[in-house]
Amino acid sequence: MKLTISDQAAKWYADELELQEGSHLRFYVRYGGHSSVQSGFSLGIIQEAPENAAAVSSTNNVHFYVEEKDIWYFDGHDLRITFNEKLTEPEFHYDKSA
Repeated sequence: MKLTISDQAAKWYADELELQEGSHLRFYVRYGGHSSVQSGFSLGIIQEAPENAAAVSSTNNVHFYVEEKDIWYFDGHDLRITFNEKLTEPEFHYDKSA
């Protein structure tokens, strides 16, 4: 599983959450919601240091990651996070892993 985040999306998270250099932001599985890869589950975010990161993407010394225990959620997909200009917020894309 690969995690990528655009510079613009990373900046949005850093600005909105007041992330400092060296910060870690985890994408974790939560019950409820819907995504194109899992019905009844969605991704949440929490600022905490990794325990067993399976995928990491760093931008401007801010580290975005997914823990090994949450990989099941992606069902063979990579997570690509871009910035939606129209909605002015990050957007998740689940791309089938190669």
